[in-house]
Amino acid sequence: MSELKKSEDSDLISLLHGKGGELTLPKPFERDIFLFDTCVAGTTHIPGIKELEPHINIGDRLEFFREPSNPYDSRAIVIRNSDGVKIGYVPKVDNAVFARLMDAGKLLFGKVAEKQLKGGWLKIDIKIFLQE
Repeated sequence: MSELKKSEDSDLISLLHGKGGELTLPKPFERDIFLFDTCVAGTTHIPGIKELEPHINIGDRLEFFREPSNPYDSRAIVIRNSDGVKIGYVPKVDNAVFARLMDAGKLLFGKVAEKQLKGGWLKIDIKIFLQE
């Protein structure tokens, strides 16, 4: 049976063992990939959206959750703020590819790009990202 021995010439061993002989594994490269600009759909159907509006800020991260049991759209993607409060949906006309990505285990999220209160309607423009 052969043993793995540390030698001066072993590139793999020297890569994995940092200073002092501690085992250090390289961390995967992580980045956010911009995919698409859209807006939040259904804000007029969210109770208390006017009271929530001052707490939605440009640059806020928005979490996406699939809702395949939605009776109106089997590809529905719910959008929630950082406190977990539902603010609407990814528009049905835009969600086919994003739903497939999420169903395949990809992590998608949004960021608030712009917002504007127009009477009873809160228009929230967002950017959709893939966390890779």
